[in-house]
Amino acid sequence: MTESDLRTHATEIHEQFSDQLEIDVDDVVERLDTLVNDYQVPISEARRSVVNTYLDEAGMDRDQLGGGDGGGNEQVNVADVDAPEEWVDIRAKVVELWDPRADAVAQVGLLGDETGTIKFTKWSKSDLPSLEEGKSYALRNVVTDEYQGRFSVKLNRTTTIEELDEDLEVGDDSVEAEGALVDIQSGSGLIKRCPEDDCTRVLQNGRCNEHGEVEGEFDLRIKGVLDDGEEVTEVIFDEDATEELTGIALEEAKEMAMDALDTTVVADEMRQKILGRYYRVQGPTFGRYLLADEQERLTGAVDADEILIKARSI
Repeated sequence: MTESDLRTHATEIHEQFSDQLEIDVDDVVERLDTLVNDYQVPISEARRSVVNTYLDEAGMDRDQLGGGDGGGNEQVNVADVDAPEEWVDIRAKVVELWDPRADAVAQVGLLGDETGTIKFTKWSKSDLPSLEEGKSYALRNVVTDEYQGRFSVKLNRTTTIEELDEDLEVGDDSVEAEGALVDIQSGSGLIKRCPEDDCTRVLQNGRCNEHGEVEGEFDLRIKGVLDDGEEVTEVIFDEDATEELTGIALEEAKEMAMDALDTTVVADEMRQKILGRYYRVQGPTFGRYLLADEQERLTGAVDADEILIKARSI
């Protein structure tokens, strides 16, 4: 990445901390340059790392990190959200509300506009008014986030909410693929993720690329390949989708690994259950992957030798 591009990112980060820390843009550029050009870290991850460092130095929580008064943010469509830690304004309809799983979360659900849908989270300590399902809002100064390849937006104490008189149309941004599951890639089965706040990296030998050696939290994931005879589609199934697909829940997977003293037995068991079978999968895309929101088992099976040949050629 060029120095000009790095300086653009560095200037944005500097503006976020200019009132809290005595830092200059050159310092931010140097930090980003080390991560991006020396260690080949993607710019989105590099920004996250540098921002986390400055948050620690300032003794701030992430939701205290504002993007200004909300008036200078870019207004974006849901489908345009493609990077974490960006402060944006959106106009969207509340498509669905879910029950929060943590006391820290006041509301969680799905927002939508004509370009598609996106998950949102509203923190309890943000002290914002409640959103109502079916109503449309102008949301200013929300921060984007990413988890397991899926983007979302978070409403914090700097967010402003204005109910709209109009009923916004909600489009569908999902795609569909079907075919035989011909491969389950490495990094599937029972995995561990970094437990640090706002970090979801999969651990490699007990280490997070950003936070070093950590205890880690167990999760389930399948990275699979569907082949319809003409093209292949790489698909990621998250914990819920993996359980639905294989019938193996997280606690059962942990017990399997504990009994065998080996986590790889989980992926092996999953292969036995699903490899070579036909599926229809639907969901949004992220990079080269389709992220499974819905999946359906289809009838039929493929030859085992043919599966191996296809898998090895991918």
